[in-house]
Amino acid sequence: MPKVVGIIPARYGSQRLPGKMLATILDRPMILHVYQRAARAASLEQVVVATDDSRIQEAVVTSGGEALMTSPDHASGTDRVAEAARHLRLPDDAIVVNIQGDEPLLEAEMLDSLATGLVGIEEVPMATLARPGTDNADYRDPAVVKVVLDSRSRALYFSRTPIPAARDGSSTPPYYKHLGFYAYRNSFLQQFAELPAGRLEDLEKLEQLRALEHGFPILVVVTHLDTISVDTAEDLARVRRVMVKKYPQE
Repeated sequence: MPKVVGIIPARYGSQRLPGKMLATILDRPMILHVYQRAARAASLEQVVVATDDSRIQEAVVTSGGEALMTSPDHASGTDRVAEAARHLRLPDDAIVVNIQGDEPLLEAEMLDSLATGLVGIEEVPMATLARPGTDNADYRDPAVVKVVLDSRSRALYFSRTPIPAARDGSSTPPYYKHLGFYAYRNSFLQQFAELPAGRLEDLEKLEQLRALEHGFPILVVVTHLDTISVDTAEDLARVRRVMVKKYPQE
């Protein structure tokens, strides 16, 4: 059984909501909610926050968590995760789970299904999560990424546009909403971070398309769970309302 490690990339300077990792939810910084919920995943032997800011590192470490400093120059969270994996000296066959630091509603079950799914299929170098979608507004919202699967649950394509599209346009077809959690074999994670961005990645602004454009399959693990990513002040207010109602004791 390979070592399975969760790494949470946590950049301070978010474009739309600077400092959001330290935004308070239920009297704790958001990054602590993510860390503590990720630490409940039975499949993860270790959970580490990889950050570019000493304030985030201090918030995690003083609460008993593990955090390490990474370069402020990374273009993406994946690059930060790859650097952290190198700092941790993870073996090539280790499974690295990339846990977004702005997902305070994540469930440990999501991470377990993602990690175990990748462990079980050796010919696939990376995996991600998706859930069945039913909402027409989400289907047409470019901020909600959709994914189309083949018969073996490999991704055929990810897009911000409505896919698959019903030709008559009369109704919302069954679709999958992509959730931004990933698991990589460490050897591939390091390779992926060095691959050049592809044309489709540049068009859609979706980093995972880089793997497909270079011919690497992506396993899509389907979950019934959902989360709310905190990208804007409105998202943060919504998450605060949900957590007060759903987790009043946390």
